[in-house]
Amino acid sequence: MHILYLTAEQWPTFRADVTTLFGKYLPRLGITCDLVTEQDVSTVKAAYWPAGKALLCKVPQNRAGQYIFKFLHQCKVLISADYAQYQAVQVRDMTLIALAAIVMCKFKNIPFYYWLSYPQSEGQIERAKARGASAGMRYWFPLLQGAIGKFLLYKIILPNANHVFVQSQNMLEMLALQGVNPQKMTAVPMGVDLEIAQPDKIAASDDARLAGKRVIIYLGTLDKSRQIHILFEMLVMLKQQLPDILLVLAGDAEDKTHRDWLKQEAQRLGVMQQILWTDWLPMQDAWRYLKAAEIGLSPFPRGYLLDMASPTKAVEYMAFGLPIIANDNPDQMQVLTESGAGLCVELSADAFAKSVLLLMNNSNQKTIMAKSGTRYIKKMRGYDVLTADLAKKYEHLCNQ
Repeated sequence: MHILYLTAEQWPTFRADVTTLFGKYLPRLGITCDLVTEQDVSTVKAAYWPAGKALLCKVPQNRAGQYIFKFLHQCKVLISADYAQYQAVQVRDMTLIALAAIVMCKFKNIPFYYWLSYPQSEGQIERAKARGASAGMRYWFPLLQGAIGKFLLYKIILPNANHVFVQSQNMLEMLALQGVNPQKMTAVPMGVDLEIAQPDKIAASDDARLAGKRVIIYLGTLDKSRQIHILFEMLVMLKQQLPDILLVLAGDAEDKTHRDWLKQEAQRLGVMQQILWTDWLPMQDAWRYLKAAEIGLSPFPRGYLLDMASPTKAVEYMAFGLPIIANDNPDQMQVLTESGAGLCVELSADAFAKSVLLLMNNSNQKTIMAKSGTRYIKKMRGYDVLTADLAKKYEHLCNQ
């Protein structure tokens, strides 16, 4: 099976459900795709796409120009493509170009699939409302873009898609409430590439700042929506009973203002000495910090948009044998309930602090959780397993 795949992300991208799922594992099972998107401007050489052709365009620096150039490039590919070599067209997270793709697919009598990793239109509307009308075009443009995108998504694109791939089981259920037929949706959650994430072959970090510490870790973005300051409030409670506690923050925030605020907040609460800030790290280096930690933390605030997500932190922790403390995001709650690899609590400083103390004082429970987590990942959330299930779905769709 060969797919013409139009994606929102530029190439190369860090998204594992593009690079690992479509670029690495699916081709092994005979499912390839030509990737249609923009090229990362920092990439000097032509970007290599291992699953087929990379049909890329270069876009200008300004945001409006990027949208226009990319849209025109993808329209050009849709119009000029040799559809005899494709068994389907798939669009990821883009409503306007999906509309054009549907027209071409109906004209060429070829299936159209939509991949929804995140409800972008609702996200645009939410960001606009958070800014307020006083923000001028930074309010009106995303509000209008989101409203149009939402209409196109639910009224035209999803009803006319032959199949819809979604990020999580909870997203599937929430879209079903919007009127999308659940029989034509498939949930493909985030997983772990166990060919790369091999704890036995990765040494624990030798960072001198970890020496003599009881290490807990948060791996991921520090953006405002993740409410990382709750972990600082947790540390205030923990350091009274665990004076050698150290929280490793392996990540960063895109917004410098928020990053500065986080450090000011840690200083105000008196926990700067209990935090190790690494900023963004190459994945292999970040995993070395996982190897040095006792517990992985995965705060993931609740909300309509975030509840649709499939967080990667919890499954990465499990792959590395870390017991987890996470809040009740639906996908996290599912994997923790099914695996027994950690504690699922409310997102509050008190609940996280009590859970850390409970596990720190019970090494046997930590060991049981660690083993349960690695077993579960190998069985349910390794990309080899996820890919096999997805390949079966594509095979079924291709034979309809």
